[in-house]
Amino acid sequence: MVLKLSSNNLSGSIDDASFDSCRNLRVLDLGENGFTGNLSFRFDKLLEFSVSVNSLTGAIPSLVFGESCSLRSLDLSENLFVGQLPKEISNCRDLAMLNLSGNKFSGKIPAEIGSLLSLQSLLLNDNSCSREIPVSLVEMTNLSLLDLSWNGFGGEVPEIFGRLHRLKYLFLIGNSYTGGLISSGIHNLQNVYELDLSDNNLSGPLPVQISQRSNLKMLVLAKNQFTGNIPHEYGNLSGLLFLDLSFNKLSGSIPPSFGKLRSILWLVLANNSLTGEIPVELGKCSSLLWLNLANNQISGAIPPEIFNIGSNAMADIVLLNRTDQTTYGFGQCAILERWIPSPDSPFASFSFYALSRCRIKRRNLLLETYSFFSVSKSAFGYIQLRGNKLSGKLKISMSQNLGMLYLDDNDLYGELPPEIGLLPLLALNVSKNMFSGEIPKEIGMLKRLQSLDLSCNNFSGEFPTRMLNLTELSRFNISYNPYILGRVPPTGQLATFSRTSFLENPLLKLPSWMEDENIISPSMPRKDEEKEEGLSDRFLFAFVVSYSVFFVLSFLAGLFLGNEKISALNSKKKLRRRRM
Repeated sequence: MVLKLSSNNLSGSIDDASFDSCRNLRVLDLGENGFTGNLSFRFDKLLEFSVSVNSLTGAIPSLVFGESCSLRSLDLSENLFVGQLPKEISNCRDLAMLNLSGNKFSGKIPAEIGSLLSLQSLLLNDNSCSREIPVSLVEMTNLSLLDLSWNGFGGEVPEIFGRLHRLKYLFLIGNSYTGGLISSGIHNLQNVYELDLSDNNLSGPLPVQISQRSNLKMLVLAKNQFTGNIPHEYGNLSGLLFLDLSFNKLSGSIPPSFGKLRSILWLVLANNSLTGEIPVELGKCSSLLWLNLANNQISGAIPPEIFNIGSNAMADIVLLNRTDQTTYGFGQCAILERWIPSPDSPFASFSFYALSRCRIKRRNLLLETYSFFSVSKSAFGYIQLRGNKLSGKLKISMSQNLGMLYLDDNDLYGELPPEIGLLPLLALNVSKNMFSGEIPKEIGMLKRLQSLDLSCNNFSGEFPTRMLNLTELSRFNISYNPYILGRVPPTGQLATFSRTSFLENPLLKLPSWMEDENIISPSMPRKDEEKEEGLSDRFLFAFVVSYSVFFVLSFLAGLFLGNEKISALNSKKKLRRRRM
């Protein structure tokens, strides 16, 4: 008998008497309700039990795990349980999935847990367990998934992890490990598919040895203290779907060998100190859907090949759907927090939803994200290059999948190419550059555009009336383009924005009601010297990435630029003097 009562706003306590008459009950799901009190429910007949996402409290008494425990799946996650996990859990010899995440368990992980030889998934993340990992875990020859994230473990990564040879998924996110990455032997795990060591204090060079793990699908070493160059050997990880090295102290250039990552969907190298140019070889990554290189010191022109994003990603999406992972840990939840493109993303509300479902349901959020974009018939590709030193004229190659393009806070100049109107864009941000000339009328062809920021450039000419076609716009900014002429129509979508979207454009005539708004014009933004702090810690769902103030021109830049760029720089200097 199966009884599923999840997500029904049920309340009260749970005890044996509640289900005494259900003698044939084998599967009971009470998740996502409002149950309170202690847990005193015995597991003598149940095969599966879930009470996740409730408000149960207290320690778990040993009597719930009687000698006749028949459980195969136990989910007590996201409650308020305290104390140490009873060693009597070893009585549940057939247990294949144990999820105790998101509680307040403390003390040692009982050594007896190693006798659960059928256990495949063990999730103890987001607790306060002591750092001693029982050696008995090596006896669990079927253990496939281990999530010990957010427990405050520190020191060297213990060598016990390198002895869990059947592991496919290892998550140690949000601890305080400082070293031992190689001595632990993690890089020798032959079967590992997903490895996430993000949000620790690991330092030194990135481990080259990991490049030998041909089975790796996801490698996340973000939010650590790694230094030095990115090993070119990482380009040998031919089966890699996700690589996230963001928020470290990496330097040097992006290896051209990354062009061999023909299965890569997700490449995040943001918030480092990378230099050099974007390798044109990235254009060979036909499966690449998400590229985030924000807040580095990358220079040179943008290779147009990278705009042909996601032209052959479907095969890798299908591969995700065939994964044999039983239950997802927090690994993919954490990576989503770093992926969210910007506060002006058209999908802010979806991002909140995806994160909550990821944490509560442990669903494959990447597939959920893809399903969302597919159902909404939205372009799925995302290029984030803000906060670098990219220069030159922008050249666009056609893409059927590029939905979000962020080029703000760079040194791009020249005209915005009219081909940009042929992209299936939902969000476009080119602010804080040196673009000049007329705003291409082809932007009016972006009928599904929801966010457009052209501010802080040198655009000139007539305000394009074709922008009236952008009926889906919810965010718009054209401020600090003082050479734009014409009139903003008093009706239509553009008339729904306030004067703050049109600041410091003296030649642009606004509707009378905008002129009457009592708004104090701020001074011209300057480029912040510091990198944005990025996304917050684990439970921050509102990914606030504040806009930096506009940048200070370097007088030496003119020595290295062509005549056209020199002209653009001089024009910009004159513009700044007028505002002072």
